[in-house]
Amino acid sequence: MTNTEIPEISDDIKAKCLIRTVDDDPAMREALEFMLTAEGWRVKTYENGRSFLTDDTPSTPGCAILDVRMPGMSGLELQQEMNVRGYALPIIFLTGNGDIDMAVGAMRDGAVDFVQKPVRQERLLTAIARAVTRSVSETGAVETEGAIRAKVQELTEREREIAELIGKKLTNRQISERTGITVRTVEVHRAAIIRKLGVRTPDDIERYLNA
Repeated sequence: MTNTEIPEISDDIKAKCLIRTVDDDPAMREALEFMLTAEGWRVKTYENGRSFLTDDTPSTPGCAILDVRMPGMSGLELQQEMNVRGYALPIIFLTGNGDIDMAVGAMRDGAVDFVQKPVRQERLLTAIARAVTRSVSETGAVETEGAIRAKVQELTEREREIAELIGKKLTNRQISERTGITVRTVEVHRAAIIRKLGVRTPDDIERYLNA
């Protein structure tokens, strides 16, 4: 599987979602956090199920990545407890070679996917994209066109002009030359646009302007 096959998730969705990882192995927690943060995700790591249940905010969309085998509360036991508490959070299990039967059972209990260790980045990112897509659909975290248009209306006339140029992928210097204002002023306007719209990439900004 190549990177091009990973479903694309917009920056505004990534900003609203949280990827939780629950694994007793500190090296695995660190590796997952590094990988996912580099991909633009917000990540929170937990060393066991109890700390996750105590700290997590279930209403925040995203997904939970659980190791199947953990001391104390296993990943499967954590899934059962989440079901009892009414969690709607999609679950991805990390499994070893001998855990396939357990993973199949977990899928029957509502898990969206299982990924075998050693974890392949493309495989995990694809699973996360699927899980998050389901999560935002169920929680209504995707903004309506009306909400997007309301954000766009907050832009000043100059910010709207610059936002359109950003959407065309012009650099700050090119925007400066086009509008006759300094690069520093362009940077200030760009920061205001990102703050008001809640999105950062040229593609997302253009999508908001055309909503």
